[in-house]
Amino acid sequence: MPHLQGVHRGAVMLFPPSLDDYIAADNPVRFIDVFVDQLDLQALGFERVVAAVEGRPAYHPADLLKLYVYGYLNRVRSSRCLERETQRNLEVMWLLKQLTPDHKTIADFRKVHGDALRHVCQAFVHLCKALELFGGELVAIDGSKFLAVNSRQRNFSEPKLKRVLKELDEKIAVYLHQLDQVDQAEDQSPELPRAELQAKLEQLRTRRTGYQA
Repeated sequence: MPHLQGVHRGAVMLFPPSLDDYIAADNPVRFIDVFVDQLDLQALGFERVVAAVEGRPAYHPADLLKLYVYGYLNRVRSSRCLERETQRNLEVMWLLKQLTPDHKTIADFRKVHGDALRHVCQAFVHLCKALELFGGELVAIDGSKFLAVNSRQRNFSEPKLKRVLKELDEKIAVYLHQLDQVDQAEDQSPELPRAELQAKLEQLRTRRTGYQA
């Protein structure tokens, strides 16, 4: 029986007429888009919410914030990886309306708005839990009285809630610190120039031809 065959790379293909057709109605990126759009970015401390009259046009902070929330949700920590996602990921293309900021712009946005990003991530997690977008158990009881054990894991008092909120803030702070570490590590290992990459590709093809012979 023959193998499954893919479509020839040079074949002309008819894609859906708009990018929106690729994103399902229940895709999480639609939730991210609505969540960020309803935030008061200026009150949260984000800069350049109102575009300057003069100078070079800048990215709107909402677009870069959506990119970071997407990365936070999908565990994409590196600024270079986020940059690549804007060029190849249909969800990110839809979310950013095909904007492609470079990794330095993405990293600088986080460095300038570290505190504001921390508050947004906290609000995002709380909202996801409130809307039951995170996995969890649903427990229901009726009006009957019965003997039960109230475990410490399921009991929440005001001090415990404050401690949980503090732990959440600490985890977000650790996450932002990890983003800085990843960016620093990538800056120390520069990417291979495109011309050199093409030369190595040709070497691999030559070696492959020799092995076949």
